[in-house]
Amino acid sequence: MGEKLDLEAPKTYNEKIQWLKLYDRKEAYTQQVDKYEVRAYISEKIGSDYLVPIHGVYDSVEEIDWSNLPEKFVLKATHGSRSNVICDNKEKLDVEKAKKNLNKWMKRNWYWYGRAYPYKNIKPRIICEEFLQDNITDYKFMCFNGEPKQIQVHRDRHNDLASKTLDFYDMNWNLTDISRPNEKSGPKTEKPKRFDEMVAIAKTLSAGDIHVRVDLYEVGGKIFFGEKTFYSSSGFAPFTEKKDDYLLGSWISLPIKK
Repeated sequence: MGEKLDLEAPKTYNEKIQWLKLYDRKEAYTQQVDKYEVRAYISEKIGSDYLVPIHGVYDSVEEIDWSNLPEKFVLKATHGSRSNVICDNKEKLDVEKAKKNLNKWMKRNWYWYGRAYPYKNIKPRIICEEFLQDNITDYKFMCFNGEPKQIQVHRDRHNDLASKTLDFYDMNWNLTDISRPNEKSGPKTEKPKRFDEMVAIAKTLSAGDIHVRVDLYEVGGKIFFGEKTFYSSSGFAPFTEKKDDYLLGSWISLPIKK
């Protein structure tokens, strides 16, 4: 990000994320970021009703029987991020392109891209999830020591980049002035109908964690779990205003390094 990193006395959010990547390493994190294995964890913590239904899990692209997939579905690599095939019409899907991308992702180890330790030893697999909704709104609860303090709201992420928006809300659903460069803000988003329940879920799933992002969806009156992310954007996402990097950094209480 073009700045000198201070790991001895980190103060900004992005500095502290780098510190956490180096010193907050727990084996349990690996299950919690694995998009398939996390399902058992979620079932235990909050119940299986919050899981997106799945159609299959595969150890290789060759195992996928494309003819048996539903008309709409989402294929995800279980061991990384931004590795999804979103199909809302199987007749129009470029299967060969999908296979090429999936094979590329299956060979990738996301640990080496940002040194986020939980991803290092995940078994690469592909999961086929139910298609929930086109251009689904993603509510990302930023939690600090088990307390949600901010929500990132992403909209139109799967549409063209020109329509994608990112906004930051406080826990009273007030739109804040926090922003990131090159990210467009949108009109104020309606508060989720089951917002209080979403907050309770975020608290439960972040209990005991120094800092974690809990991603949730609300579709058709139901809440669905998206993912847990311990090092949001791998600590490489600047804020438009430096003061906000310091603000979020002040919310992370790091343990004393031994």
